[in-house]
Amino acid sequence: METKILVLGRDDNATVLNSCKSALEMTSGFILIPTETVYGLACLWSNETAKNCIYQAKARPEHKPFQMLADSPEMVKKYGCVIDSRIEKIMNTFCPGPITIVAPACDGSKIGFRIPEHKFVLDLISYIRKPLAASSANVSGEMPALNIEDALSSIKMQPALAIDGGHLPESSLSSTVIEVMESGIRVLREGPITLSAILKVLE
Repeated sequence: METKILVLGRDDNATVLNSCKSALEMTSGFILIPTETVYGLACLWSNETAKNCIYQAKARPEHKPFQMLADSPEMVKKYGCVIDSRIEKIMNTFCPGPITIVAPACDGSKIGFRIPEHKFVLDLISYIRKPLAASSANVSGEMPALNIEDALSSIKMQPALAIDGGHLPESSLSSTVIEVMESGIRVLREGPITLSAILKVLE
């Protein structure tokens, strides 16, 4: 199946959102989207079949979890994250933004979530009223894509729909990833938001 491409700013916004919703509701539906950091592959958080397709597209080891993209702290809590006072302070300061927070989940596991600072992505999540599972649009271990052409050419399985948000800045970095533990904050991936900035918020 050939990937359908829609362009932000050219195609009607309602058409783009509705097309994304339709693609995401397919059994194996995953889409390519721009974010404020890099291009990413996304599906509904609850769609395990689509998550498996993204694993195949990225040749990503299946023990590596996806991040949850949500539009609000309320959605993060609704879908299983346990938010303590430290996480609330970090969210109040840096969200929306390029930070992924790994927090305890209600079922005893962990969930890495992010509230993205990208109008289209936030509009999409609000439109479907469900969180997305997401990962950067590149084969695991390779450089993330900053434009739609590189994103589509680098993955091993094509999405039903791709959203072209233009060429992202060359200075774009994948989000900072931190884990909030009882003993403190652990940086799992360095990114735009530094550990010192995070710790300052928690003083």
